[in-house]
Amino acid sequence: MENLQPPLPEQQQQPPGTTVEMDPRPDHGEDSYQGHGRLEGKRTIITGGDSGIGRAVAIAFAREGADVLISYLNEDDDARETARLVEAAGRKAVLVPGDIGDPAHCRAIIQQAVEQLGGVDVLVNNAAYQMTFEDIADIPDEEWDKTFRTNIHAMFYLAKAAVAHMQPGAAIINTTSVNADMPKQTLLPYATTKGAIQNFTGGLAQMLMPKGIRVNCVAPGPVWTPLIPSTMPPEQVKEFGASYPIGRPAQPKELAPAYVMLATDEASYVSGATIAVTGGKPIL
Repeated sequence: MENLQPPLPEQQQQPPGTTVEMDPRPDHGEDSYQGHGRLEGKRTIITGGDSGIGRAVAIAFAREGADVLISYLNEDDDARETARLVEAAGRKAVLVPGDIGDPAHCRAIIQQAVEQLGGVDVLVNNAAYQMTFEDIADIPDEEWDKTFRTNIHAMFYLAKAAVAHMQPGAAIINTTSVNADMPKQTLLPYATTKGAIQNFTGGLAQMLMPKGIRVNCVAPGPVWTPLIPSTMPPEQVKEFGASYPIGRPAQPKELAPAYVMLATDEASYVSGATIAVTGGKPIL
């Protein structure tokens, strides 16, 4: 992991960013993740599955035996590469581009999973949007709305549609953030949605327990994904993750095992939980 030791090369991309332009290139577990059949036959949906944490989870799920629907906005090259990696593991990959801020598109994602995968066993709500602002006066109303539509409203639309097709033993896994407990002031819209995601997870877990559906969330710390150079100024990218006890950001592959664990049948007593993957920084 030495290649992620700050200072990192200063860099800037246009949102939502692409993997190939990142320096250094993120490690999603392409050459290292070893599956053990823990998700054999599970039909899974991953939003934001084209890159970053989503790609790492897609690789891990496929190598554990799951078929994967990859929902993404418009990053076609990244999405095709993720699909190639899923298919290389011998599993089915379905690509569904579009804006999850649209409730109709969320319902279409679930319908595609039902039609092309035969159902839904695991829903990973991972896609997120963020931008950096120094002052509340700098945040346009439209920006606030877009962040909420993408990061939290979509989780409601997707979960609502998915539950109708889920059987006991199914799982929903939401990506929150260390920002849910320690909001970074320059990420005010994003951090606020991440707190809402943690609360949504806890409430939905209780609501769905009678149906035998588990709901949990993963709270990452700093992770080296295209979101970083495309939404933060270069001087912040340079020191990204340096303030954490581990002294660096995570590679996406370091997040994947938490999602695998929460998706497995072995995690049958885990619901309403937040799994922190934060490089030594505790969350309360």
